[in-house]
Amino acid sequence: MKHTITLIPGDGTGPEISEATVKAIEATGTDIKWDIVNAGAEVYEKEGTVLPDRVIESLKKNKIGIKGPITTPVGTGFRSVNVAIRKLFDLYACVRPCKSYEGVKSRYSNIDLVIIRENTEDLYAGIEFEKGGRDTGELIDFIKRKKDVLIRSDSGISIKPISITGSENIIRFAFEYARKNNRKKVTGVHKANIMKYSDGLFLEVFRKVASEYGDIESEDRIVDNMCMQLVQKPELYDVLVLPNLYGDIISDLAAGLAGGLGVAPGGNIGKDIALFEPTHGSAPKYKGLNKVNPTAMMLSAVMMLRHIGEEKYGNLLESAVAEVIREGKFVTYDLKSRRDDPTAVGTSEFADAVVEKIKKRSA
Repeated sequence: MKHTITLIPGDGTGPEISEATVKAIEATGTDIKWDIVNAGAEVYEKEGTVLPDRVIESLKKNKIGIKGPITTPVGTGFRSVNVAIRKLFDLYACVRPCKSYEGVKSRYSNIDLVIIRENTEDLYAGIEFEKGGRDTGELIDFIKRKKDVLIRSDSGISIKPISITGSENIIRFAFEYARKNNRKKVTGVHKANIMKYSDGLFLEVFRKVASEYGDIESEDRIVDNMCMQLVQKPELYDVLVLPNLYGDIISDLAAGLAGGLGVAPGGNIGKDIALFEPTHGSAPKYKGLNKVNPTAMMLSAVMMLRHIGEEKYGNLLESAVAEVIREGKFVTYDLKSRRDDPTAVGTSEFADAVVEKIKKRSA
């Protein structure tokens, strides 16, 4: 089946790892037509916007996209291009698999976790009141009248909305993901012991939805205890579903268990549109140096291929990447035992090695 997919190369090192990833995807034999558009700091310098309409229209039309890392320039009015895209298309589920690959340096082995993070509300909704603002003072006065709680006048305030709708969407997504991918357990993570009306609502919805999935084990954990549990005994956990802020923090913690952001893929998924991307930044200081590791974007492509029903090609790509890393011969500096190892290869050479593995497996 032919697929038309939006490709957003990104900026900084984004175009290099995007090129490497496209080369690997095409080697699998997947029938893809690329619709290439761009966003971010470099586009802003030329066009005065970080998110051109053509990017939005491409994703609306194609429904599936993959992007390299993007830099959000200071002073554009955007907190983040990534956040803007997620909100615009209601990409409410952030999926972050964290998996051990032999050859990746880590204190742990056999990590196999999936972090599913709510993407649209919680403290990241962006509802903030600046210190000293008139609205801030009015809010402080309102809270004093209604709750008899005195907030210091020199405070900045952020609002934390958590809804039944948002919670049910992400929690049901997590259980459906677990069922589809033969996962055994879903853990709901919260701080309901303290935030009884926001996290408490999330926990209430989690328990209600979990009761509908008798084939999947469920449990809940308080977020601080969850962090300790992951460090001490990550093998006890499988799929974790969390509100936005905790999901952001724990997804990086779990990536660290598996070896770091260089091997951490991600997908942002809504009802109709999905956008896949590596979870690391654009590393502009390495731009044009053919130096950075493309693994995270290649593994994001694995997620994308599986999402569009091309399981065979996704498995082929993941196996090839894993084999290159396991052998350790044609890998970038960060995957060597010493970062100054002179045998480290560049981004394009890593991609060439993956392509060769794909060809051999396909022969």
